[in-house]
Amino acid sequence: MNSVRITSLIALLFLATVLWSIPAQAEEEEISELDAELVDTANTLKTAGLESDLAWNLTEDLLTKVGPRFAGTEGDRAAVSWALTQMRELGFENIQAEEVEVPRWVRGEIDVEITGPYPQPLVAVALGGSIGTEDGGIEAPVRKVHDIEELESLNRSQVEGHIVYFSQRMERTRDASGYSEAVANRSSGPALASEMGAVAAVIRSIGSSDERVAHTGGTHFPEDVKRIPAAALSNPDANLLERQLAEGRPVTLRMELTSRNLEPTKSANVIGEIPGTDPDAGVVLLGAHLDSWDITPGAHDAAACVGIITAAARLIQEMDEPPRRTIRVVLFANEEFGLSGARTYTENRRHQLDDHFVGIGADLGAHAVWRFETRMNEDSLPLGRAFHQVIKDMAMHDDETIELGGNDAYGIPDFIPLREAGLPILDPMQDARPYFDIHHTINDTLDKVDPEELKQNVAIYTALTWLAANVDGDFRPVPEED
Repeated sequence: MNSVRITSLIALLFLATVLWSIPAQAEEEEISELDAELVDTANTLKTAGLESDLAWNLTEDLLTKVGPRFAGTEGDRAAVSWALTQMRELGFENIQAEEVEVPRWVRGEIDVEITGPYPQPLVAVALGGSIGTEDGGIEAPVRKVHDIEELESLNRSQVEGHIVYFSQRMERTRDASGYSEAVANRSSGPALASEMGAVAAVIRSIGSSDERVAHTGGTHFPEDVKRIPAAALSNPDANLLERQLAEGRPVTLRMELTSRNLEPTKSANVIGEIPGTDPDAGVVLLGAHLDSWDITPGAHDAAACVGIITAAARLIQEMDEPPRRTIRVVLFANEEFGLSGARTYTENRRHQLDDHFVGIGADLGAHAVWRFETRMNEDSLPLGRAFHQVIKDMAMHDDETIELGGNDAYGIPDFIPLREAGLPILDPMQDARPYFDIHHTINDTLDKVDPEELKQNVAIYTALTWLAANVDGDFRPVPEED
């Protein structure tokens, strides 16, 4: 090999060494934003989380002893009692059941069928907020639209007297964006259909299951809009309906529902704390919702989430060194049908919201965490990146690391009122693909929870909570929302 080639090779090797060292140097700089002892304790807590069965035991106990816990039902009241007992037994302090007024909706029975041109029964589930039909049900021709945008493009004469069918298929995505793109058909579609003269609305389930189960969820009718019956079809039954519509002949549906609204009743946010050593340092808020839909035990949505955040706080409580900031666990009432608990919590603390240092929530189930996002001021972003460095090695597969996302974290729905008031957020994101296969269905059961993925969640939440409870700085003000 001649001297020129040797010199070139040496130069290339030097360049490669420099390029390789840049990310390592950047990581060292980011991690140096944190006190070394703080990081050591976070690493110890990661190990403790991977070895702990507490989240599993809590999840199993809630599903076994309570099961479905829809707002305002006996199951809901049993869940509140269960949560208070668990917090007392685990040694939480300042435990309270904060009274929350919740709506009371009864699902009743449902029967949906194609009556022409080829009669067939369909698997369907009423949407939360639907009214019932008169005796004998409703029978009307189907007006198919893809989504709300297409419905808005129609004339009233094309919709009036029809059952509007929203056909948009939810895309199965890791980041839940497919759900975000389709869910307006459920939440707002029936009300728009009513305003345009429709007698009822049906949607393709906002979920990715190929099984013959329908995904429920809430729909919202403004006070000045007439309520109409509204239901979701299982994906296989939506396919059947579309095959008949594709022939170009009129298709008629008959729907009979006995859904009804009752007077509001009472539930509660269940709150417990791990007190910090500095009462002026603020609160780290750990949030999940305690309720589920009436048709499901809600293992991932959100019993396992209750287990994750409760276990994270308990593991920190077991440390010899208490946290600097108070860690507050809030199990919110009625997330599924109106965020009643979240709104009550925020309203009751409207003069104390600046005391909330950061929120860390769980409401995307207990599948593997693959991404970490933040919502904090730009000056604090180096801390956010340092937090990420502490957990990045926690991916479930050896060939992956936890990704670092942007600074536009959404957090959980229960944080919406708090986020609007400026709550900073740390957001570990679970894999949404398997979650929306079972979301809001009868199939969201304990056997769908992977114990090892659950432990991974606990380890990550515990480490992040410890860091947030002890780090110097202020994450406010957060970026303004679009």
